[in-house]
Amino acid sequence: MKLIIISGRSGSGKSTAVRALEDSGYNCIDNLPISLLEALIMEYLKEDAASTKLAVCIDARSRSLEKFPDILMKLENAAIERQIIYLDALGPSLVKRFSETRRKHPLTTKDIDLRQAIDMEARILGSVADLANLIIDTTHLGAKQLSDQIKERIIQREESSISLVFRSFGFKHGVPVDTDFVFDLRCLPNPHWEPKLRPLTGLNQEVENYLDEQPMVIEMFDELSGLLKRWIPRFEANERIYMTIGIGCTGGQHRSVYMAEKLARYFKEQFGNVLVRHRELERLKIK
Repeated sequence: MKLIIISGRSGSGKSTAVRALEDSGYNCIDNLPISLLEALIMEYLKEDAASTKLAVCIDARSRSLEKFPDILMKLENAAIERQIIYLDALGPSLVKRFSETRRKHPLTTKDIDLRQAIDMEARILGSVADLANLIIDTTHLGAKQLSDQIKERIIQREESSISLVFRSFGFKHGVPVDTDFVFDLRCLPNPHWEPKLRPLTGLNQEVENYLDEQPMVIEMFDELSGLLKRWIPRFEANERIYMTIGIGCTGGQHRSVYMAEKLARYFKEQFGNVLVRHRELERLKIK
């Protein structure tokens, strides 16, 4: 039996994730009370468990969330392939989404405003977030981008291989909340200061040629690839199924993009599930 538990703060994209799973053949149940989870799974296990694909969405309205770890412990010996996916976004982004859609946050009352409710929700869902196999930062993701990530990282993932994402970003726009490793490239020579290279990105051959000629850049690649080559298999041996490596520079346009692409190409020779994402290029639609 395959079980996917989706959770996260309101406005983070849980409904989009559930729809993507439903479109891929999962039986989906939204807003399931945590107290019913064990009974539901046991009922499904009475059927053809090997072919069963179940996705449940749990949010902060569910009571007794503090019992979530204990419920998972009871299911450890069951014939279940389990994944917990937690969606989140930066607080200001969640506030903006609620303001734009004019939806009412489920935890707001006459005494609790929207921002307080969003912060309270993070605390309530803490026990779920701590156990998540994968955390997805949806701050800069649209519905289609999130749906694509669910399909690429969860549905299409080969069962026998860890799923790796190399994500470039700019420190001036904040560090992604869903990264497992973060590497800072701001000490490297910056193509931004070369007038001809400034409007280009790390995807352009001219920028790649420039950085390939910098000894410090090559040294950085050798150090990062060596460290990750040594440690990723150890995480995989410990049943880690998702890993996101954040590669940051100042603006997320040149150095981090170049290095994320270079590392992704290198590790595709060793692992079957390697993706590369460029947060700032996607956000600004830079091609």
